[in-house]
Amino acid sequence: MSLPFSESYKELLAASENRILILDGGFGTMLQRLKLSEADFRGARFLDADKELKGNNDVLSLTCPDKVEWVHHEYLKAGADIIETNSFGASPIGQREYGLGNVAYEMAKTAAEVACRAVALKKQEELDAGETPKRRFVAGSLGPTSKTASMSPDVADPAARVVTFRELSDSYRVAVNGLLDGGADILLVETVFDTLNAKAALYAIQQVCDERGKLFPIMVSGTITDASGRILSGQTAKAFWHSLSGYPIFSIGFNCALGAKDMIPHLRDIRNAPFRVSVHPNAGLPNQFGGYDDSPEMMGEWICRYAEEGLVNIVGGCCGTTPEHIRHFAKILDGRRPRQVPPKSGHILLSGLDSLEVAPDSRFVNVGERLNIAGSRKFANLIREGNFAEAVNIGVMQAENGAQIIDVNLDDGMIDSEKTMVHFLNLLMSEPNVARCPIMIDSSRWNVLQAGMECVQGKGIVNSISLKEGEEKFLYRAEQIRRRGFAVVCMAFDENGQATTFERKRDVCTRMYRLLRDKLDFPPEDILFDPNILTIGTGMAEHANYAKDYIETCRYIKQNLPFAHVVGGVSNLSFAFKGNNSIRESMHSCFLYHAGKAGMDFGIVNAGVLPVYEDIPEEERTLIEDLIFNRREDATDRLLAYAETVKNRKLSGNENADVLAWRKEPVEFRIRHAMVKGIEEFIEADVEELRLQMAEPVQVIEGPLMDGMNEVGKLFGEGKMFLPQVVKSARVMKRAVAVLMPYIQAGKKSGESSCAGKIVMATVKGDVHDIGKNIVSVVLACNNYEIIDLGVMVPCEKIVEAVKKYKPDMVGLSGLITPSLDEMVNVARTFKAEGLQTPIMVGGAAASAIHTAVKIAPESDAPVIYSRDAGSSASLMERWMNPKKRPDFLKELYALQENLRKDNSRSEKSVKTVSLEEARANAPSLF
Repeated sequence: MSLPFSESYKELLAASENRILILDGGFGTMLQRLKLSEADFRGARFLDADKELKGNNDVLSLTCPDKVEWVHHEYLKAGADIIETNSFGASPIGQREYGLGNVAYEMAKTAAEVACRAVALKKQEELDAGETPKRRFVAGSLGPTSKTASMSPDVADPAARVVTFRELSDSYRVAVNGLLDGGADILLVETVFDTLNAKAALYAIQQVCDERGKLFPIMVSGTITDASGRILSGQTAKAFWHSLSGYPIFSIGFNCALGAKDMIPHLRDIRNAPFRVSVHPNAGLPNQFGGYDDSPEMMGEWICRYAEEGLVNIVGGCCGTTPEHIRHFAKILDGRRPRQVPPKSGHILLSGLDSLEVAPDSRFVNVGERLNIAGSRKFANLIREGNFAEAVNIGVMQAENGAQIIDVNLDDGMIDSEKTMVHFLNLLMSEPNVARCPIMIDSSRWNVLQAGMECVQGKGIVNSISLKEGEEKFLYRAEQIRRRGFAVVCMAFDENGQATTFERKRDVCTRMYRLLRDKLDFPPEDILFDPNILTIGTGMAEHANYAKDYIETCRYIKQNLPFAHVVGGVSNLSFAFKGNNSIRESMHSCFLYHAGKAGMDFGIVNAGVLPVYEDIPEEERTLIEDLIFNRREDATDRLLAYAETVKNRKLSGNENADVLAWRKEPVEFRIRHAMVKGIEEFIEADVEELRLQMAEPVQVIEGPLMDGMNEVGKLFGEGKMFLPQVVKSARVMKRAVAVLMPYIQAGKKSGESSCAGKIVMATVKGDVHDIGKNIVSVVLACNNYEIIDLGVMVPCEKIVEAVKKYKPDMVGLSGLITPSLDEMVNVARTFKAEGLQTPIMVGGAAASAIHTAVKIAPESDAPVIYSRDAGSSASLMERWMNPKKRPDFLKELYALQENLRKDNSRSEKSVKTVSLEEARANAPSLF
């Protein structure tokens, strides 16, 4: 529910508008200067404490408030705009190990009061000096506790947890109330090493804000623990941001663990976050004695880089930093413009350990359906038998087969679904291959949905809520889902039952959208509608339009409910043909093709057995589409009759004799066919057969393998292939290339060590697909180029490191999915910031000449070259490497890209726009 801003929120907004705000530095670092003893920590009040208190800095607000106030005052004198309270561990859970959990509220409240006194003192000093006091803010520090809700402390029991979401939330609530009662202006959830802990803190903060009737500014700061670029619980920086994207936070950022230099790549990762960005790094990495060596000037060099790149709004220091550091930061950032907060993209941002951004051009997103008791007999049996390890393996296989989101449904009358959901999700989150994906928590029981959300640190999807029990419960549940950091599926169901016609689907979805937006200000991009995929082909006339009406509803939602998404359980469509998997798979593929074009974004389906749309025989497609669009009264009978003739055929496999008819074709055809269909069984033998017929082994790559890859890219671009199918094709390619590489290497002439050039190749971060990159690498290697392949999911900093190390003639960037394009822009921008002049060649299904010219090339000081396919990469490299050809090549390249930019600019200007008022006046009347 949208709350009015507190006064401190309004003032903080105003202060951050035109300048970079300065946060204070290391609190513990300053306390160490005082050389406090156990007696100082105990004071008179805790003389009889059972446990040693030295090191429990939070207790000092009660026992040595003057020393705490001195630290605050030193940072205020140094120029800090925001000081943090001495309350990092001032929560019942944080104080449990010291036996002081019962005084946590008092600790937090007193810590805020001490900080407020320091601010008041500084204000009075300025008034006494005849100066105009500057508004300074007290940030209530909420540390992560020493417990983690996402990981097991027991190697033998990965489902075990030492603390739960609710225990953390209750503990944080005590601290939040104490801090606000003590006068804190801001709530800072900092040093986050487990995003589930942070979500528990944010849940508590929202509860307290509700009770007080106003929203206080919330800052969140994670900590990247090492060179992996992930927080301790495994999330990348971008996944961390995505997990928190639905919360009403003021800023997001990072602190601790790393020095100022090492923070750069992570700040770049959250460049597009629609919040302000904060950073307070350590003074370098700890030295061998546990100290910190980076001087104010050393850190300042990188702090300036933050500002120059437009990365930050709030800057301070963590471990090892002192008032001298903060004074230097304030001086060098004075007059610097803060980062401009970008608007929301309107894309749904999801995450597991890795991030997933679904944009309008992301095509169909596959939600793996096999972890569903109702949808998989094997999974159901494993769960009922208590064989959770094998059940988890089904999830692993789904992720490996290309499922981008994992659906989990444990609704069953014979088990405790809530308890089982918690246990199974805890196990699932311990398996990295599954945990990298966002989770869809699927249940018809509200208690199960709540329990599931409280086990997942990423931003997943809840499936589902509806108006079945009225508006009050619908709104309450939607708000609870948002507060736990999830997107929501809204099923087209109201008090009158399930919506089955287009008109009912339209009306129910519109009503839910308006309730969510008008009553809760629910983020529209986090709303997914399930307009009900219902069974067709039943022989009942009232069912004949079910598929057609769903598709029409998809189109309506996309045109009339801005930024909302559409999802559906695809297997429902074909229940009338249960027992005939061949026809069911074809029906699903045809339906997804048409629903996807109409606007369906997500489908819960076993994509591993979907045939490619164009592989379905034309007669069969016609019969199925007659049924889907209700084009003939006898559509059901005709398809049923046809289905009997293909009952045992398997379009998506290769076990049946009918399917193996392609084995009689020439070997070139067989290799292309295997590539497009993702059939691994025969590829090695076929490649070897063709190699023996060719003069050079590389001709196998340049011929049928290249043809197959180009066909895969074409079908994927047209929406006729889905990502899991492309993954299968990539596996075939890897096996084929593995056969050829020894012969290619052996065929190189002696004395060829002097290579034609050196190329660093990488599939960019966020993308795991390397089908095209592998072919390009082989083609270029055969042209005597040295290839340094960095692999897939390569972070920008690793590419920069490789360029500095290997000094290549070219960097090749590959990407299959749309978000890869943003990462390519980030790489070009980073090269420029690092002063690298190495040219970049981009390629892959997501790349294009227009995107390269308009988005990537302007960010680079060096040439950025678009390569249409592997075949063109060699000729592009030859022109670049030849000193005589290079000037003409660059002249043509720059002229082409300039023309593309002009064409794009003209196209954008040709779109006639109207004012917001005119647009509203032109809106259609729907009721």
